[in-house]
Amino acid sequence: MPNWNHYVQRVLELMKRYPGLIALFGFCSGVGSFILVDRQQGMARWIAVILLVSWVWLMLENTLTQWFARVFKREIPPPLLRYATQMIHQESLFFVLPFFFITTTWNSGQLVFTGLLGAAALVTITDPLYYKWLAPRRWLYLGMHTLALFAALLTALPIILNLTTAESYKLALGAAVLLSIPSMAVSLPLKTWRGWLVLPLIVIALGATGWLLRSWVPPATLWMTEVAVTTQVQSRTPGESIEQISVSQLRSQGLYAYTSINAPRGLNERIYHVWLLNGQEVDRIALDIHGGRKEGYRAWTHKLNFPPNPVGRWQVKVLTEDGQMLGVLRFKVTDTDQSTPTDVQAN
Repeated sequence: MPNWNHYVQRVLELMKRYPGLIALFGFCSGVGSFILVDRQQGMARWIAVILLVSWVWLMLENTLTQWFARVFKREIPPPLLRYATQMIHQESLFFVLPFFFITTTWNSGQLVFTGLLGAAALVTITDPLYYKWLAPRRWLYLGMHTLALFAALLTALPIILNLTTAESYKLALGAAVLLSIPSMAVSLPLKTWRGWLVLPLIVIALGATGWLLRSWVPPATLWMTEVAVTTQVQSRTPGESIEQISVSQLRSQGLYAYTSINAPRGLNERIYHVWLLNGQEVDRIALDIHGGRKEGYRAWTHKLNFPPNPVGRWQVKVLTEDGQMLGVLRFKVTDTDQSTPTDVQAN
């Protein structure tokens, strides 16, 4: 019978000697999956499935380790379990980071969410921070654990199940909150009635916070490949982008908000172009997009009706059904007859 303890010790020694390799593998698999979403959808789906299977193992760790001990008559060494948990956190966070980096609107609240993911990823590859600072702080550890699971589900579900962004967000938020209950139950003093009262309140607060701040969470598998604010679209191709236009030109020609949006193959999604003047919503127009086109699905809105006084700073926010933001197009309307054709500002 092979000496499993010897092999386990060898694995642990390699992981201790080269801890960055796990993070590097997670990041490379994330970049690979990001590329494969367009080119080899089936392989990207398998990578996402493997990621979620590792989370199932993590959630059922105690049950599976007991089963392993009964079947194989030996226990899994605790150091191996600790490193396996750390590895899953690393793999999950570095898997999702390429998706969120490309889809984040950096001058919005989405910066906070993606920044938290990046900070958590750095903590998981720094052993002194992970084991001596994070792990002893149970609530902080639980928060990082839930954040990693939430981000992994947001990225994997549209790839595996072809769910819309709105469906994925609801399912990911619900699953992350529910699966955090066992860890919270261990941390809370449930021997008293106060503990049992606090637990559901915390669960409700977590779910409500995640829902109210959904506009701060980038849609992981949707991103814009081309944008334009222009006065013409011919043969599905936009004209020159502008960042400033006069009232007279606006009245005579109207404006197109053009977006080309990349989405996983097989995904059908409804998005909205929300036109705002000086921060106030003026119009909201729905568009249906279909995933799978390498250059992105091309869609635009043509606005002809404007307020009596359209002078000011305009934005066209590109939103999902649940209010997650893909990006913002900006332009300015002036009361002069000069317009400056330049590249449109978008984030």
